[in-house]
Amino acid sequence: MPRFRRSIIPATERAKQYARELRNNSTFSEVLLWKHLKGKQMCGYDFHRQKPIFNYIVDFFAPDLMLVVEVDGSSHRGKEAYDVRRQKEIERLGICFLRFAERNVQHDLEVVLQEIREWIEERNRID
Repeated sequence: MPRFRRSIIPATERAKQYARELRNNSTFSEVLLWKHLKGKQMCGYDFHRQKPIFNYIVDFFAPDLMLVVEVDGSSHRGKEAYDVRRQKEIERLGICFLRFAERNVQHDLEVVLQEIREWIEERNRID
């Protein structure tokens, strides 16, 4: 398994505190996905949940892959422009995003997991 260079990811104290609160209030979809990402279950990579980056919180982050996995549910409705701006700012750090609709995580979890696996496998072939 290739290892990628970890970067120090800046985060504000406010974001760090809010991330702690969010970890205790995960959505059903986040809980479902987390069961398959935690403990290096996804291709041997470590994922963190509710990771603060800058003044933002991302749902899941794999530092060795520089990968964010986002579950877009009701909290994202009406905030599409904000999400685009947030994602672009975070991508400037060299971080990639995979986004999944909440309904897909709940009803097609295996498809979501396969897409994440395929992204990792493709990344490993390139590097």
